[in-house]
Amino acid sequence: MITQGISGLMRPLLSGLNVSKTRFLYLCGVTEQHHTPPKQRSERGFSSTPKLQDAPGESSAADQVTVHFINRDGERLIATAKEGESLLEVVVNQNLAIDGFGACEGTLACSTCHLIFEKDTFQKLDAISDEELDMLDLAYGLTETSRLGCQVCIKKSMDGLTVRVPVDVSDIRKQLEVGKQSK
Repeated sequence: MITQGISGLMRPLLSGLNVSKTRFLYLCGVTEQHHTPPKQRSERGFSSTPKLQDAPGESSAADQVTVHFINRDGERLIATAKEGESLLEVVVNQNLAIDGFGACEGTLACSTCHLIFEKDTFQKLDAISDEELDMLDLAYGLTETSRLGCQVCIKKSMDGLTVRVPVDVSDIRKQLEVGKQSK
């Protein structure tokens, strides 16, 4: 009775996976010997249909914002960002070469995504939280216009934004690497 209930519940899964009932029952520890041949269906594993442009949930060129990062060595990195992404996500998603950026992956547990904004841009940003202020206290090269990239989300009005990555970074991983090399 239980076997019929389980196999009845699993029938859609079994047919979708092309698995015979005998193999399923064996895996479940049941010794019933009914064999149902797998259904022959032609299913597409991958789509060859081109992606629709401007589909709901997708961002078009109009939704893109250009962000300029000035790296520690003065190199200018240019990225396109989607509205709503944090600056940390922009760096990660665009695979920008900013060493040590975002060690805690945006959980507000470090200050490695510390960025310095221009004064007029800084004044237009959303309010800073107490948690972010606590993490900024640990950042090297703190300025009056410092923010954490994981806490600043892109808006359309930020198109052309330029932010500077501080020369020094407070990253415990660097200290751990040095400790390993000296042993």
